[in-house]
Amino acid sequence: MTDTSSTLGIPRHGRVPRHVAIIMDGNGRWARRRHLPRFAGHKRGVEAVRAVVQACAERGVGFLTLFAFSSENWRRPPEEVALLMQLFRGALSSEVQKLHRNGIRLRVIGDASRFEQTIRALAREGERLTEHNTGLTLTIAANYGGRWDILQALTRLAREQPASVAGGVSEESLAPYLAMAYAPEPDLFIRTGGEQRVSNFLLWQLAYTELYFTETLWPDFGAAALDEAFAWYRGRERRFGRSSEQLEGAQREPASQPLTVAGNT
Repeated sequence: MTDTSSTLGIPRHGRVPRHVAIIMDGNGRWARRRHLPRFAGHKRGVEAVRAVVQACAERGVGFLTLFAFSSENWRRPPEEVALLMQLFRGALSSEVQKLHRNGIRLRVIGDASRFEQTIRALAREGERLTEHNTGLTLTIAANYGGRWDILQALTRLAREQPASVAGGVSEESLAPYLAMAYAPEPDLFIRTGGEQRVSNFLLWQLAYTELYFTETLWPDFGAAALDEAFAWYRGRERRFGRSSEQLEGAQREPASQPLTVAGNT
């Protein structure tokens, strides 16, 4: 079994997903239903982030990746983008010390070039401060897109290993250049807010991830909603291309053999 690629091997997996990836959707609708400005929904969404980070850490999740701002979100009204940047800057300023005290490692992925210098500096400092922590790894995807990730990985590979590219790019040669090369592929993808699409998020990494969609709006998503998602996940049969009969045979093997449980192809 391997921790690298679900298309080259069978990743380790169990009853609790090691890596959870979330699209946090529904802040604006949450605010609109309460006759509040959209910014109020985004602020409430930050509170939901705190709750879910804590819940994942308590449940033994190793990696949590949150889609905070996509490369397409720049298309939103300029005043909303400015407010989102204000929230991002404020969260980096106020939350990193708390993460550090709780042994959480912070990573920020995406094209940072469009962010103001203050945000870039805060992100770098947060990563530096928490880099040796051994608890949950919290990744914030900001100005991130799955297509951007694959293209930047190809660009870096071509620059650093031109001979490799000339001879044909392999999955093994490209994977180390992807933005999340430090993490296993997500076991569970969650999207709140009722939409059922991945929206250019972790396109490479979601190849065999279980996809969970909920009508719950992000500001209302907390520990109880997370547990519902985990219960659904435990009911999946994770075949990774194999048949159900093969899984049944593997589960009858002696306990010394690697255990495979739960998802489908």
